[in-house]
Amino acid sequence: MNIDFNNARILITWGSGSWWNELTQQLIGKYKPKEVIIYSRWELAQVLMQRRLWKIENISYIVWDIRDYPRLLESMRGIDYVFHLAALKHVPVCEDHPWESVQTNINGTENVVKASIAQDVKMVIDISTDKACNPINVYGTCKSVGEKLIIQANKKEGITKFVCVRAWNVMGTNGSIIPFFKELLQKWETLPITDIEMTRYFMTLQEAIGLVFKATQNCHGGETYVTKMPACKIIDLAQVLSKHYNRDLNYKVIGIRPGEKLHEELISEYEAPYTVEDEDFRIALPQDGYQDINYSNYKKMSDHKYTSNDVLMNHQEIHEMLEAGWFLQD
Repeated sequence: MNIDFNNARILITWGSGSWWNELTQQLIGKYKPKEVIIYSRWELAQVLMQRRLWKIENISYIVWDIRDYPRLLESMRGIDYVFHLAALKHVPVCEDHPWESVQTNINGTENVVKASIAQDVKMVIDISTDKACNPINVYGTCKSVGEKLIIQANKKEGITKFVCVRAWNVMGTNGSIIPFFKELLQKWETLPITDIEMTRYFMTLQEAIGLVFKATQNCHGGETYVTKMPACKIIDLAQVLSKHYNRDLNYKVIGIRPGEKLHEELISEYEAPYTVEDEDFRIALPQDGYQDINYSNYKKMSDHKYTSNDVLMNHQEIHEMLEAGWFLQD
């Protein structure tokens, strides 16, 4: 599909967090959109974003919630592309307040689908999560349903195309583990390690957004894009950071939280037979085969699934990753 963000009106749901700030700045920097609209209920984050990006004239802000369908429908009038990022994302919060997760991550996503089709949006790019793959918690289950709503929306009448991009751990974002570990090490405090064997994927925010754009340029509608990326043990990450700060690694194993996985999954064993790959992505295709013709020349995924303990970085590779992302600068 020919995607052109130049001179386009683009709406980003929940557009004021770390991911969304970078997405907005790359949209403005790489393309020349007519307008980028930040649609979220987080008033303070919007105010801070406005102060930081006050020189950019073609950014607008709407304080509202994707749960409010009439307001969302009105806001999508004349929109060309939607990046759907709004979600309740913290696993423990969703475990404690499951209905809130349902309201935002399922009902809110359905509102995005309906409003986009009604207003003839060209494409909706849904930023999902690894937690949606073989979900074991409320957050993952709701995001899995949200993915299915997005993918099935391609069969509805209208011009709108829908695609999913499964997200992962982005280094340095709000609440992420690297800044947290650095802060504790600088204070000579004990690091909490969930489990010695726990693994996670990592990528810089700039790389992640760049790959989201690449996925949108290549998609046809109905795919779930998963980026190929490095993974490591959390204990190894802690050891590399401790060595950098000349600290003896002092940690305490705190155990896996309710709903948390030991290893991240990005393609399940059930999706693998319907998954193809190229240099950057593994692409899960709709299981009814309606996109197979567009991927007939792609290589079939060779593995039975895609998890974060498949191939692990060593200490040197972790150090190089941190250095490349400027996370070892004090």
